[in-house]
Amino acid sequence: MAGTTEAQPFVGYAEEGASALAYRSVMSRLSLDDLYRLAIPSDPALRPDGGAVAYTLTTADRASDENHTRIWLAAPGAEPRLLASGSAARWSPDGRLLAFLKPVDGKPQIHLLPMDGGEPRPLTSAPLGAGVPVWSPDGTRIAYAGPYGEPDPHAPVVADRADYKADGAGLLRGVTTQLFVVPAGEEPGEAVRLTEGDFHAGQPAWSPDGQRLAFTADMQPDGDLVPSAAVYAVDADGGEPKRLTGPEVICVGAWWLGTRLVVAGLPGPVGHTRLYVLGDGGLEEVETGLDRNVMVGHPGYPGASPLLLGGDLVFTARDGGRTHAFAVPLDGTSPARKLVGGEVSVSGLSAAAGRIAYVATSPDSAGDIHLTNPGAGVAPGVRLATYRLEGVELFAPRSRTFTAPDGTPVEGFLLRDETLSGPAPVLLDVHGGPHNAWAPVFDGVHLYHQVLAARGWTVLTLNPRGSDGYGEAFYTAALGAWGLADADDFLAPLDELVAEGVADPERLAVTGYSYGGYMTCWLTARTGRFKAAIPGGSVADLSSMVGTSDAGYFLKEYECAGGVVAQSPITHVAGVATPTLILHGENDDRCPVGQAEQWFAALRERAVPVRLVRYPGASHLFILNGRPSHRFDYNERIIAWLEQWVTVSPS
Repeated sequence: MAGTTEAQPFVGYAEEGASALAYRSVMSRLSLDDLYRLAIPSDPALRPDGGAVAYTLTTADRASDENHTRIWLAAPGAEPRLLASGSAARWSPDGRLLAFLKPVDGKPQIHLLPMDGGEPRPLTSAPLGAGVPVWSPDGTRIAYAGPYGEPDPHAPVVADRADYKADGAGLLRGVTTQLFVVPAGEEPGEAVRLTEGDFHAGQPAWSPDGQRLAFTADMQPDGDLVPSAAVYAVDADGGEPKRLTGPEVICVGAWWLGTRLVVAGLPGPVGHTRLYVLGDGGLEEVETGLDRNVMVGHPGYPGASPLLLGGDLVFTARDGGRTHAFAVPLDGTSPARKLVGGEVSVSGLSAAAGRIAYVATSPDSAGDIHLTNPGAGVAPGVRLATYRLEGVELFAPRSRTFTAPDGTPVEGFLLRDETLSGPAPVLLDVHGGPHNAWAPVFDGVHLYHQVLAARGWTVLTLNPRGSDGYGEAFYTAALGAWGLADADDFLAPLDELVAEGVADPERLAVTGYSYGGYMTCWLTARTGRFKAAIPGGSVADLSSMVGTSDAGYFLKEYECAGGVVAQSPITHVAGVATPTLILHGENDDRCPVGQAEQWFAALRERAVPVRLVRYPGASHLFILNGRPSHRFDYNERIIAWLEQWVTVSPS
């Protein structure tokens, strides 16, 4: 699906006229086959002169059963054009070259594309692959964080620390992530490794003079048990890394912006991420005036790296489920102001020449590319490309606030055909995390939401205690009380919808992934009101999670505060009678497949209707970036299970 250009200010939604209504009459509803028509833009990179944006476009190919990434270029007044296959495009300081990642023999390698014509040429030939390219200020070198080691797939796996495996990578076999620098000249050069040790180096950032690289790492011997990541700097020609930050902040990212080193981190293991500036006296927090979590962007979580625009630090933060862009003066003279807001979620930022490029998902688009000239208030700009499903009319999530039994407000979103009336079957879908959030934008992962709405269902998504975007007290409100503090945040809204005549109490179902899978199991153990349940990537037994998950110890010590038995659904499984479909990735190291096996065995033993589906080779994030056929199947099975056990019309 090619992008289309719209050279107009992005100011929201236009009122529908007669022509728009006529167009709607010939549009169709979304189907699961639209998975193969979706194109998702991400990772915008604004050219140094501010005149064009390179970005990654991800699509799913049915024939090869693979996800494809390609780099496109968008500019005002021109159709977006394809540049190359690959991802992670980064401009050279003079804008003449574009560095990007492209697989070679299955390993990502850095390539250089001359923008005045010519074919891309490989720059690296790293045995285990390279990482995202980072240009030096003078454009002569590129740094990256990439895997290093000599893994032997047949050798015994020897572990002295708990972090010997990672979801998506599996058993690490001694492979760590280290920093490398490679010349970016016309002739290929050897990559020089700058760091070595039993730690993983984060994304590097060049100092303004090009002499050093800053990065985050946890080099403490017990870093697998006690989070203690700090910022280090290493000479660009090699040497011993020097620690720059103390133990008061757990650092998750570092960027040299102008002459300042900006750090993202948090003062404790669980809480809001904050922004800091490294000064002579250590880290000084940037006062934003916001009780909001800074989002630097991770798989499954929107957001972007902070950047500098004039004297302002521009960053993304979650605000009520939506991820917006803010700007705050680095000198602390005024609180942060919102640059990009509304019913959108920002998932990428880039700045150059006084402009900002960003990607935003909206209720009717999988992502749009915007170019803005920020001023006071919300930034106006030009929409360079939009990736909407042509000919498909989407249902828009409607926000509303429910009230928990203790009076706590809980925001939720209803997705339904507003032309229908009377009580409807309702699917409660629980997000993962638990410190994530649903947003009122088009969801290209949970396509079954749109399909079910077209078939007469109401889909209810809620942001209960523990969700992000509602303040730090709300964010941490379920620590040590999974299932205990937040269960009523789900059940009370259902009661409200039943009382209003929106939900049919005899046709309620529940699903969720990761923490949502945990809560699906928990709720069906607590109440028999659900007629069908579908836990995905779930947690059933927190006790066994501690020793088998790549995040097990963190979960026990910080999320559940030791109460793993009382907070385990398996402890209360005798109360389950709901027909249950269990969906799980075979290679899930975050919520290992044994969790699904335990829940399946417990329900089968009790003669509860149950089915277990395991996806070969799939990691925890397979519903986001796994095989297209697996993602299609996941959506299809949810719909089929719901229609088997919950009828659209009462019998």
